[in-house]
Amino acid sequence: MRSQTDIAPRRFRREPRAEVRGRRVPVALSRRARLLGLALLNRRAAGVGLLLPGCRSVHTFGMRFPLDLVFLDLELHQISVRRGVPPGRIAFERRAQAVLELPAGEPRPPEGA
Repeated sequence: MRSQTDIAPRRFRREPRAEVRGRRVPVALSRRARLLGLALLNRRAAGVGLLLPGCRSVHTFGMRFPLDLVFLDLELHQISVRRGVPPGRIAFERRAQAVLELPAGEPRPPEGA
């Protein structure tokens, strides 16, 4: 049986993966993956999250569940976190170079992981 970390929505299957904060997540590089992100997916189909490199802001329009947003610097170190961002919002962090989208309430690995 495959674990949740092996399951990826179809739109992310061809995207590379990266280890970020103890999670192996798809990296949204294609235009489609970046535009849609985790929108229109149910919480289970969203998997463990999504990394959006080169990104300072995200929207949660079309989301079916709240997100925890981890804003990261160029070395993927945490700058700030927005927890439980509900659908229909915009979140921005001017210092960020990437954003890690996680389903809200997922267990969090240690910050140094």
